[in-house]
Amino acid sequence: MKAVVLNGPNDFAAVEDYPKPQIGPGDMLLEMKRTAICGTDIRILEGKKTKDVRYGHIIGHEISGVICEVGAEVEGYSVGDRVAVENVIPDGTCAMCISGHDNVCLHRQAIGYEFDGGFAEYVFIPEVAIKGGNVVKLTDNISYGEGALIEPLSCCLRGQRNAGVKFNDVVVIVGAGPIGLMHTLLAKAAGARKVIVSELNEFRRGKALECGADIVVDSANEDLKGIVMSETNGVGADVVIVAIGIPALVNPSIELVRKNGSICLFAGFTKGVKAEIDPNLIHYGEIRMCGSSAYRRQDYQEAAQMVMSGAVDMKPIITNVFKIEDFQKAYEAVKSGADLKVEIEP
Repeated sequence: MKAVVLNGPNDFAAVEDYPKPQIGPGDMLLEMKRTAICGTDIRILEGKKTKDVRYGHIIGHEISGVICEVGAEVEGYSVGDRVAVENVIPDGTCAMCISGHDNVCLHRQAIGYEFDGGFAEYVFIPEVAIKGGNVVKLTDNISYGEGALIEPLSCCLRGQRNAGVKFNDVVVIVGAGPIGLMHTLLAKAAGARKVIVSELNEFRRGKALECGADIVVDSANEDLKGIVMSETNGVGADVVIVAIGIPALVNPSIELVRKNGSICLFAGFTKGVKAEIDPNLIHYGEIRMCGSSAYRRQDYQEAAQMVMSGAVDMKPIITNVFKIEDFQKAYEAVKSGADLKVEIEP
């Protein structure tokens, strides 16, 4: 089958002879229809993220498709079902899972990491994932492209829950890439009174407005802190979400938060980088600072319902689609910043 094989940092190529997966009685095979390229995928391709990555294999974890083979022991699914895939597979028995934090399972596996991922014509779905409920049927009213984005939307939902976004909040989102735009959609869906998005790229600022942002700020030419304080009568934002992994932005983002507010460092940062922060901002402001890792099963199920019900519209975020054999062009499109979500199809 056609697939994109990662051989090492900055060493990947589309091939036509990768072995097509063979399923067992408890497994299924998915014919990939769309797999979106994630910022994490870019970090993996460039060797900036290596944990659990297997070289000589296939990555890609934002996946939708149609079931083309079903093992004899699989129940509840049929050939032809349109589905999206929850890629994180917790073990269900570790201390984190037992305490309800399966998103940070101590022994979790994932499709696109321990199992081959979605940058291929066919995707193997193991029995453990099927039994765990990782395969979600899609309604006919949404496209495969939208279905692939349920996974990153689930991650954003987890981040907003960690940060405590609620009705009537003023929310500041730093960065209007695909993730920042999803945070914009979710904040508005949660009833945020005002969403302020900071972004250097003019095209992305326009997309932020399309996704419901009330105010967009070009922080290279405008005073973001001044605008936030002006819009909040000098109080500051209830929640700030940092949706871009630039360490130098961490402390200035803390300065935007009101006393007793919260800030979520949502974006992944390159391993080994450090950020300087003023601890007095956190101490005297009683500011809550949180991270966010993957998503819980509940997050994925609820994100799927939001997409399929039309509560959030993911279509504006998808801006380009490439064939597997044109993966290099897709990679370059993501790196250029000219596109938002770039997706791969067979």
